[in-house]
Amino acid sequence: MITIKNAHVLYGENMDVRKSNIIIEDNEIVEVSEKLLKGRIIDGKGCVAAPSLINSHVHMGDSVAKDVGDGYPIDQIVKPPNGIKHRILAETSSQNIIDAMQSTIDLMFQTGTTTFVDFREGGFKGIDLLRKAAEGIPIRKIVLGRHESFYNSNNSSQLERTVEMILKSCDGIGLSGFGEIDDEVASTITEICRKESKLSSIHVAEYEELQMNSLELTGETEVERALKAGFDLLVHVTSPLNDDLKLISETGTPIVSCPRSNGSLGVGIPPLKEMLDLGISVSLGTDNLMFNSPNMFTEMEFALKITRAYYREYIPPVEVFKMATINPARALGLNIGTIEEGKLADIMLVSGLSGDPILSLINRTETQNINALIKEGNIVFER
Repeated sequence: MITIKNAHVLYGENMDVRKSNIIIEDNEIVEVSEKLLKGRIIDGKGCVAAPSLINSHVHMGDSVAKDVGDGYPIDQIVKPPNGIKHRILAETSSQNIIDAMQSTIDLMFQTGTTTFVDFREGGFKGIDLLRKAAEGIPIRKIVLGRHESFYNSNNSSQLERTVEMILKSCDGIGLSGFGEIDDEVASTITEICRKESKLSSIHVAEYEELQMNSLELTGETEVERALKAGFDLLVHVTSPLNDDLKLISETGTPIVSCPRSNGSLGVGIPPLKEMLDLGISVSLGTDNLMFNSPNMFTEMEFALKITRAYYREYIPPVEVFKMATINPARALGLNIGTIEEGKLADIMLVSGLSGDPILSLINRTETQNINALIKEGNIVFER
């Protein structure tokens, strides 16, 4: 049993600030109280106790290609199978890829992240490389695989067999986009994922040219096609057209937004305010490790400030903090993302650096300010 005492706790779905103790037994939060003190005591005086962070979209393999390709058109950098990143991955030894991914996982821990969702390139081998990189490291990884045969699939039976085999090794499918697959392939993949209770996700509407190409070829936007296919999670939606956001809102489909990646690649500013106004569940991801660190504090700070600057309006910081905690937890079906009784104890204890606990986390947290990190009731990092 563990007690975090005297912390400023961000409690419940609204992240209400309470000066309380958190009682953890086995892997769960059993009580948030001012009185109880049991088991090992962690002193939280002067600290904020908050849900640890969820990085909802990352490409771990890109760890071997940091700051390569800057200034090239996005298609030349990331489009499979022959983009710059894919050539680098093909030319890099397996051990170097594993080592680079391990360094990224270490940095995630140092910056408060206990869960990440990886779009795993490289088919079965790529999935195995991440498994080896994360072996023995107590981080929650959600692996969304893919296979190169998806791009040229003319055989529906073979496609189904490949998807089913991939899903035996991972948590779902993460597709590059509609530039590489057609609607029939997309629908086949989502149908099998539903049958196997696995997650299906796809990049959509990352930039306007993709949307215009989709309209020209099919008469529908990428968003419309993704919703018709039934994907569980849409990544980017930086350039929605027509009624895209309204349709997403009506279907209740969650979005993962990656503002820093969009900025690095010069593809636009995600319309976070419109998404929030429509009640869309938005999560944040750091995306491409070629251009961004996996630091979710930096992602939240950028998202908050670029959105306020773009709209010239106030955006509540708690809404951005939810994009790294409760929103992705719900989208992924995980019993984490808030500090309240009955939730798994995924908690970070961070030095309070201002009188506003949430803004302190978003604006001011550095690695040295994280004093403890707990995943499922186990202390995985302590300063």
